[in-house]
Amino acid sequence: MKLVTAIIQPFKLDDVREALARAGAGGVTVTELRGYGRARGHTEIYRGAEYVVDFAAELRVETVVVDERVDAVVDALLEAARTGREHDGQLFVVPLEQATRVRTGEAGDDAL
Repeated sequence: MKLVTAIIQPFKLDDVREALARAGAGGVTVTELRGYGRARGHTEIYRGAEYVVDFAAELRVETVVVDERVDAVVDALLEAARTGREHDGQLFVVPLEQATRVRTGEAGDDAL
């Protein structure tokens, strides 16, 4: 099993959710967050006034998938989240040792 975590732009959430469903991701957790990367913020103009945005609004999308589905899920996520502009986000894949469904006690792949 792998934990796939992506930091994406909020307006891409519907595209990402649909792509993950088509790729076989069983469930998704979405968390609102604020942060910055290499760009360290940027300047915007609102009603004629210029101001610095230190932290951008982003979403963290997480899903756990069986090893056989990882490549399909990653490819779908990258395609759906990409805009081609700065601040598209990041994607992380990490091994997951254990998963257990609380309600039934199912463990491993059966818990997904």
